[in-house]
Amino acid sequence: WQLYAMTRDPLALGLAGLAQFLPFVALVLPAGQIADVADRRLVLVAAYACEVVSAGVLLWLVWSGQPHVWAVYLAMAFFGAGRAFWMPTGQAITPKLVPPALFPAAVAINSTLFQAAAVGGPGLGGLLYLLGADVVYGVVTALLVLAMVLVLSITPMAASARAAWQLRDTLDGLRFVFRQRIVLGAISLDLFAVLFGGATALLPIYAADVRHVGPAGLGALRAAPGLGAVLMAALLALRPIGRHVGRWMFGGVAVFGLSTIAFGASTDFRLSLLALVCLGAGDMISIYIRHMLVQLETPDAIRGRVSAVNAIFIGSSNELGEFESGLTARLFGLVPAVVLGGVATLGVVATFMKLFPELHTMDRFPEPRRQDATP
Repeated sequence: WQLYAMTRDPLALGLAGLAQFLPFVALVLPAGQIADVADRRLVLVAAYACEVVSAGVLLWLVWSGQPHVWAVYLAMAFFGAGRAFWMPTGQAITPKLVPPALFPAAVAINSTLFQAAAVGGPGLGGLLYLLGADVVYGVVTALLVLAMVLVLSITPMAASARAAWQLRDTLDGLRFVFRQRIVLGAISLDLFAVLFGGATALLPIYAADVRHVGPAGLGALRAAPGLGAVLMAALLALRPIGRHVGRWMFGGVAVFGLSTIAFGASTDFRLSLLALVCLGAGDMISIYIRHMLVQLETPDAIRGRVSAVNAIFIGSSNELGEFESGLTARLFGLVPAVVLGGVATLGVVATFMKLFPELHTMDRFPEPRRQDATP
């Protein structure tokens, strides 16, 4: 909201996504290697520290009273750097915290809590923004510091591997993923679907210029996908997917695409919210299955590096998707950009059903790999 208020340019929102993506993609593979050879708690603390710097830059921007757009992009770059370490390490640490038998439930519960924060965060952020942007960034900084303290309260854990740093080892995650077609299909399906169908980067424009609902309305729009994801994650925690795994995954992505089209074509704010709720529910099915497949197929010794590859795919879809959405909105207009993105997502679903038939026809999740298995 703050960036769009400064520029009134859809492309500026896309460039913010690009500013996050470039440091993210440059650092995430080395971050995965670090997660495999260091105490993962400390790596998470370092990641949160980068995000504290990001919030601090934005706080300084508000206090300075100067519309420095470059400072927003700098803050996004620090945030992207923090995510480069947080995403692979956060995924890799989870199996160390719960017994294997409880892992499916842990994935669903973790997703529920994460999405609950995604629901409450944007709405709370929109309300806090009414008190001032400095209040928003101050609260964010305090919560990040609290997260650092909580991570440090986890019992120290030994690294999975202690080896000399080699580029070849850093690339083990990439080699592993491209040998496992099920994993490759799952994470690349999500990449291309969200790359073309992600409309969330354009929500500030919808709130300001189409719906005229202000920061509070923007918070509701941002929270709606998270609400759908929370409801679906809670359902998955109670009734985990046991059969027809592949069909569920492709069906979830198809719902994501159809909901994107419905959101773009909607002329009513309530229908827009409903479409975004359905979008989040469909996306949650894909996230749940993808995360289960990656973790069950990966030995712990390279879990950080494989999680880094997964993070690259996720980051590519999110940040580059924001850039693509901003660019297409600039070229074709807001509504055509969103609707065409949803249509492209459905095209991705149809294409991947042909490219990865083993994923589409998968019935059950695979058995967990032995932890001493080699990549």
